[in-house]
Amino acid sequence: MYLVYVSAAGEPVKMPPEIEGVVAKYPDLFEEPTGVVEREVVHAIEIIPGSSIPKGRIYRMSPGELDELRRQLKELVEKGWIRPSVSPYGSPVLFVPKKKEGTLRMCIDYRGLNAITVKNREPLPRKDDLLDRVQGCRYFSKIELKSGYHQIAIRSEDQHKTTFQTRYGLYEFVVMPFGLCNAPGTFQHAMNRIFHDYLDKFVVVYLDDILIFSKTVEEHVEHLDKVLSLLRQHKFKINGEKFDFGRNCVLCLGHEISAEGLKPDDAVASIRDWPRPQSVTEMRSFLGMTSFYRTFIKNYSIVAAPLTDLTRLDTPWEWTDECEAAFRHLKHALTHYEVLKLPDPDKPFIVTTDASQYGIGAVLAQQEGPKLRPVEYMSKKMSSQTLAKSTYEKELYAVFKALTHWRHYLLGRFCILRTDHQTLRWMRTQPVLSDALKHWIEVIEQYDFDPQYLKGEYNKVADALSRRPDFSGALITEFDLTDNVTQSLVEAYRKDQFMSEIICRLEAKDKKTSAEFELVNGLLFLEKAANKRLCVPNSESLRSLFLGECHDATGHFRYKKTAANLLQRFWWPTMIRDAQLYVETCQVCQRDKPHTQAPLGLLKPLPILERPGESLSMDFMDTLITSKSGMRHIFVIVDRFSKYARLVDMPETAKTEYVIRMFKENWVRDFVLPKSIVSDRDVRFTSELWKAAAAEQGTQLQMTFGNHPEANGQAEQLNHAVQHLLRHYIKPNQVDWDEKLALIASLYNNAVHSATGVSPNNLLLTFKPRLPLDFLLPENQSTAAPGTLEFA
Repeated sequence: MYLVYVSAAGEPVKMPPEIEGVVAKYPDLFEEPTGVVEREVVHAIEIIPGSSIPKGRIYRMSPGELDELRRQLKELVEKGWIRPSVSPYGSPVLFVPKKKEGTLRMCIDYRGLNAITVKNREPLPRKDDLLDRVQGCRYFSKIELKSGYHQIAIRSEDQHKTTFQTRYGLYEFVVMPFGLCNAPGTFQHAMNRIFHDYLDKFVVVYLDDILIFSKTVEEHVEHLDKVLSLLRQHKFKINGEKFDFGRNCVLCLGHEISAEGLKPDDAVASIRDWPRPQSVTEMRSFLGMTSFYRTFIKNYSIVAAPLTDLTRLDTPWEWTDECEAAFRHLKHALTHYEVLKLPDPDKPFIVTTDASQYGIGAVLAQQEGPKLRPVEYMSKKMSSQTLAKSTYEKELYAVFKALTHWRHYLLGRFCILRTDHQTLRWMRTQPVLSDALKHWIEVIEQYDFDPQYLKGEYNKVADALSRRPDFSGALITEFDLTDNVTQSLVEAYRKDQFMSEIICRLEAKDKKTSAEFELVNGLLFLEKAANKRLCVPNSESLRSLFLGECHDATGHFRYKKTAANLLQRFWWPTMIRDAQLYVETCQVCQRDKPHTQAPLGLLKPLPILERPGESLSMDFMDTLITSKSGMRHIFVIVDRFSKYARLVDMPETAKTEYVIRMFKENWVRDFVLPKSIVSDRDVRFTSELWKAAAAEQGTQLQMTFGNHPEANGQAEQLNHAVQHLLRHYIKPNQVDWDEKLALIASLYNNAVHSATGVSPNNLLLTFKPRLPLDFLLPENQSTAAPGTLEFA
């Protein structure tokens, strides 16, 4: 016997000689299985007392199916696995095509028999538990048994119950067929008895899939020999077309296993071209596929929430922009997955939790050198009752669910718990706790952990790596980034073939490359239009960090403003496309932003101005919430030329005198008196006192007609922008909105405006202010503003 691997390209891949020597000792294991082998384990079919014998029917078949039926019946009879029967039982037969082979599989519909069968309780092992056992191993062998079920006998008194009807008569199985409800349990029981002494030590078994794992070649030779010897002893046969011996990487249980870690198998590549689901059935099929690999997707339940809602019976089918964004996000996540680390029992686990307005998310990780590597992601939608609770209670719920989800890893051993609220400290100060909180705390206190508090949205710090308006997005910066972003960039350049080639050409003094690129302290810059931009290598964590800083941390503006922020500082080949995908799949934007449309009819625009400060637009915006300091309205002042805005919080009862004083303190003191003011007909703008103040300073008042707010479009547009920015930053009870106004004004004034191509601050102040993002970049980064033509 000669065994050889064949790669996907059709080339032979030889196994290690030590492994080949072991396999060559067992040629009989690769023979075709036939007959009935007497074993300790046989399959029994117990019928519920008083049950009626199920009656089947004969399905009509095509000529091709009848030919295949005759062939398979002949083959099964020759192998001694079926025989003619006169039993009163009779289940129908049908054919199911095998997609890969293009052949037909004969299936027997045992639903009637299964309905009256006493179910056994033999458990199947959890796949994730089996995969955890291979941590630290470098050599793997995978064995699949040939017609595994047919190698287990049926108890003699139960053989007549397996009878199936065909056009050519009745037949019954003498070996265990596919389709019986207790068959998986029987087969798993047989495998567990055979490999009992070695299970979880160097072998795991899931039905007819056997995985052997070892740390060295010498160990693997010994382990493989023991497994093959047991299979020979118990007369099981191996599928000669489906095996891998002595490999560094194998596909098993839907995953690719290697010393590097765990990742999905090649089947996920098909999800890239998955068509948009058109029905609940198609949606369930898509979610079933993605849910199987949910441990690879950050915040899976939160991302998939719009799609799972479509499968509910009380929800009409309506494909919204939010559904499309979630659909694209899941497809992107499964084709750009992160390799998960296999858990190491000798290292402490690090659990990071967070709760948002959609659900909870958690990451189980371990330290590997200077980096944190994820072991598994967990997420869960929250019920409406839990969503209504306070932020502290939701954060505590996230801790509770994370610890119980990974109980098998964490209970009885030390771990580190990271949360973005002082949740555990808060719960110990509460004089009265609800029954739910008491239960959560009782469970949490069973674990030994060191709490470390990450500062999130409500307790900001200057650390750019943890600065995200929606903290769930910050988890992406938790991995693959060292404390020094520059060092992370240098390391990622080596793994990016495209940029490493540019660096090699620069080091070789290539003139053409030097005209466009520059290498400064190990960092690659693109020089174009007098603007030096940092080249970001093909690293999901780094690119997501900078995308987040240009979108999340600058106010969750739409795609064009995000792209403009990126174009000022960064470059990579797919940057614009990545920015568009990032914004389209941003859950905060999908949740908080309203849908807008162009106004109907033709509008007459106001005359174009020549310089800043000539004309202002003003409005009062009612927040409908009274803040802790007694404020309710926002006095909006915007320069119509530069689009620069000032936001002033005011009480609901503010009089005209107060408005005049706020205008002078917040605008006139810093800028010139305007020639004109555009406003609506609020009673304070139509009062004699306001008109007298305007006349005194030589300002013309231009007021809109009633029910036509579009005439003061500049202020109305700013109102919408302020509203959507506040949604991202205020607390759930909304009483802190006035504390966020300075931040909102800063975010708006630093964002590139679509009408001017530059930010209001840049146009009014004539220089580009530094953003929080700039603290992430090296000091030699150019501060020159980009040309608007390049962005256009």
